[in-house]
Amino acid sequence: MNQPNDDQVAVTTVLTSTQRLEVLKNVIPDMDKPDADFRSLAEIAAGLFDAPVALISLIGATDQWFKAAVGTDEMQAPAADSFCLHTIAGPADGALIVADAATDPRFSSQPRVVAAPFLRFYAGVPLLIDDQPVGTICVFDVKPRQEMQPQLIVQLQRLSHVASSLFKLKHEAHQRALKEAALSREEQRHAMALDAANVGSWLWDIRSGNVSCNEPMLRMFGMRPGKTVQARDIFGAIHPEDRIATLSKLRAAMAQDDEYDGTFRVAQSGRWLLGRGRVHERDANGKPTRFLGINIDVTEEQGSTQRTRLLLRELNHRVKNTLAMLQSLARQTLRQTSDPQEFMTAFAGRLQAISEAHGLLSDHEWGAIRLSALLAKQLAPHVRDYETQIEIHKDEILLGPDQAVGLGLVLHELATNAAKYGSLSVARGKVVLTARSVDEDGRRILHLTWTEVGGPPVQEPTRRGFGSILIERSLDKVMGSSVKVEYLPAGLTAIVRLPL
Repeated sequence: MNQPNDDQVAVTTVLTSTQRLEVLKNVIPDMDKPDADFRSLAEIAAGLFDAPVALISLIGATDQWFKAAVGTDEMQAPAADSFCLHTIAGPADGALIVADAATDPRFSSQPRVVAAPFLRFYAGVPLLIDDQPVGTICVFDVKPRQEMQPQLIVQLQRLSHVASSLFKLKHEAHQRALKEAALSREEQRHAMALDAANVGSWLWDIRSGNVSCNEPMLRMFGMRPGKTVQARDIFGAIHPEDRIATLSKLRAAMAQDDEYDGTFRVAQSGRWLLGRGRVHERDANGKPTRFLGINIDVTEEQGSTQRTRLLLRELNHRVKNTLAMLQSLARQTLRQTSDPQEFMTAFAGRLQAISEAHGLLSDHEWGAIRLSALLAKQLAPHVRDYETQIEIHKDEILLGPDQAVGLGLVLHELATNAAKYGSLSVARGKVVLTARSVDEDGRRILHLTWTEVGGPPVQEPTRRGFGSILIERSLDKVMGSSVKVEYLPAGLTAIVRLPL
């Protein structure tokens, strides 16, 4: 039996290389489809060599596909019969030149050599993506060539680098498009969640009178989406019997730099709304220029039993505490943009994190909730597979309302950052959470550690962004709490200390 020679072994090895095929699958999943963006490169190659045929080829496990072809209508060929297979089996920075295929034992019996189109001359160089040879850029002639200028191979290698870069750029553009689509879906999900929770949010530009608000807010006041809303439209929609008292509370809050707190009916629908708000920006003379507020439909609570009213008073108290957090969050966000619409987009995700915690607390009548439920609620939207990407080691821990809302926002910011830049941005990455209840001088203290593993290398940012500030300050309402973030090369680590 004949033993395979070194060339045959190299060809078989590269053809079946798992790494090579994985790169090809990930970066060029549509390898079997021609792409006009590469045709000009094939035409340049044909012109350089004055060759009748030029190809930009990709070599799969069984087939060779032509992303661009000059001088032939074929777009596919068996990989085993390919000149290009021998090219990618050679050195990564090398080239394969076949002066006369009819006299070369590797190719003399191939169908396209012994029959039409009777190929003779071949010159090709590998296409490298992520250091893996996935294909070639090559030229053919039906006449043998005994001499060739070395500079032509240099030019062909330069074209190969351009083609490889173009493949990578197209892949990255496709990935960005997928992420943008995912972000759009996430924003829609947040909007739907706010809609389901019936939380209206609004930003009033006092100087212009314009009010930027979300769809739940518009529905509460019976206004059409897309309509430019003025403050007078909002005030005019309040029931006449409640309007004077509501406006008086609003003016007093603005004058005294205090929190606006009011319950009123909408004239058109008769629905009861709970309103909260505060001035978030003043001019050099101290006059208010921006006012931020939220509204919650409390109609059912207004007409329910005394027990529900007691729960509502607790809700009002918790919303008041939460508003202090929202004020800081909104103030920092507003510093980053003066565009109200951009503000609403940036604010929506963080408002949703608070809304999720409120939803859990509401389900438990504003009593204690389990840490595991809060973790699942805040982290699940940011992972592909919760069971494999979130590893939890914890004691059985119950959280009160202030702890749940503050910790929920910390978890949201950490998960959002991990999904964009950290371990959750890659399929193999994960977050390891350790939560222990520790007795310190007779008080129960939650020690929670967030550790990211398997993600991209981490570098400490040169400046602290708003997300970092928010992580550190979200638990300010809970005395004795702290959050420390460490940017270790292997992955971001956050350590939370929270009195229970």
